[in-house]
Amino acid sequence: MTTAQLLGTDPGWLVAVKAVLVFAICVVATLMSVWTERRVLAKMQQRTGPNRVGPFGLLQSLSDGVKLALKEDIIPAAADKIIFIAAPIIAAAMCFMSFAVIPMTGVVTLLGHKTAMQLTDLPVGVLYILAVTSIGVYGVVLAGWSSGSTYPLLGGLRSSAQVISYEVAMGLSLVAVFIYAGSMSTSDIVDSQHQHIWNAIVLFPSFVIYVISMVGETNRAPFDLAEAEGELVGGFHTEYSSLKFALFFLAEYVNIIAVSALATTLFLGGYHAFPGLGFTESWLGGWFTIVWFFLKVNLFFFIFMWLRASLPRLRYDQFMKFGWKVLIPVSLIWIMIVASLRVIQQNGASRTVALAFALGIVVIVMAISSLFEKSKKQSRKPLPAGAAPDFPLPQLPGVSSFNASSNSHTSTQTASVQTSGDINE
Repeated sequence: MTTAQLLGTDPGWLVAVKAVLVFAICVVATLMSVWTERRVLAKMQQRTGPNRVGPFGLLQSLSDGVKLALKEDIIPAAADKIIFIAAPIIAAAMCFMSFAVIPMTGVVTLLGHKTAMQLTDLPVGVLYILAVTSIGVYGVVLAGWSSGSTYPLLGGLRSSAQVISYEVAMGLSLVAVFIYAGSMSTSDIVDSQHQHIWNAIVLFPSFVIYVISMVGETNRAPFDLAEAEGELVGGFHTEYSSLKFALFFLAEYVNIIAVSALATTLFLGGYHAFPGLGFTESWLGGWFTIVWFFLKVNLFFFIFMWLRASLPRLRYDQFMKFGWKVLIPVSLIWIMIVASLRVIQQNGASRTVALAFALGIVVIVMAISSLFEKSKKQSRKPLPAGAAPDFPLPQLPGVSSFNASSNSHTSTQTASVQTSGDINE
């Protein structure tokens, strides 16, 4: 019996129990993620980190949550109250919904029923996750717009452009996985990797593009332009406080766990053990597979922390240029390579021929790219000393009048100096 058929036999009360368990796991994982990030970043920066509340500071995240709940809930006078309240709810709810189709375990026994730690298995499960996470950005955009303030509005606009740009690259990186696995079901993709090899190895370019895109998708450093403190005070949630701000905080970390869980499912074999440790999957009646699942999720979460501690924030134009001019073209070229290789293999060609074909395409693309960069450098003329750039610059208020007054003041001073010199002579 397949996982989809097994999940189809679950009674309604069992689905509700699993939904509560998934929600509890996500909340507890968020609390532990906040504590882990603060401790790991402290070690990287030679600090101590939280160490007061509870042993090793383990209760610090819970203490912060209680503190936020007890703070005064302020709604700005210029805010659209209904949308202002609904925005954090939308952002948090969409993050939890993406876990409905992510398999966390294999076949286990729960309350006397054989099932899997997965609410349902859709034939287009990955597309469902992409659709749900896309709706989550509405919470950010509406929060920025409904606040009635300039900085939250700019943060919301940045976030919408950022998510749209990097969702395109993320979706294209998954096309190769669909081609290779022959399915969009999360359970089928996990099973295909268990039978062959992890997609992170076979489809390494797709894996790299997805990892970069998921960092941009979650507005995390070095791509945290939607809430850049130095430019936008706090970004889209500047005007939020109390539980509403806590919901945005929760949504950010649940979204990180969600994209990490999706990366685990699509590229690292899901809940299956590492190669050579498959015998552990039968431990605890199959429940030990959830340990392997969250070990892989924590690996991706460590990448988030490592990037935050290591890299500075990108400029907005650099960020958008990287998404549209690098990630998306590379994804399209890689999709053509994977599709061509699948057709060649289905026609009975040997693996050597397929590998030679792939290497040939890569060499051609690299040659074209290098020639393009060389011609671009040759066409770029250096500016003379003291010359202004030829691209248009925005006119700032009062600049022209200031320059005119300063020039007239300078000429007056020069004239007076010359006159005084003549008199002295």
